[in-house]
Amino acid sequence: MALPRVYDIAKELGIDSKVALAKLAELGEFVKSGSSTIAPPVAKKLRDAFPQQAAAAAAAPAPAAKATAAPKA
Repeated sequence: MALPRVYDIAKELGIDSKVALAKLAELGEFVKSGSSTIAPPVAKKLRDAFPQQAAAAAAAPAPAAKATAAPKA
């Protein structure tokens, strides 16, 4: 299982990466940048810190895939 990146969790929660980094620092977790990977327990702490956004992200339907035109021959 691949470790999630901070910006992926932030996108899932609908928040900015900088907000996620600030919250992680507040929680005592050292994370260098938005592209840093975080361990699953740290990701859970971040999701738990934003319960409204996590609930909204879970309830929102997945975006539909874009239809692409077939290449011309």
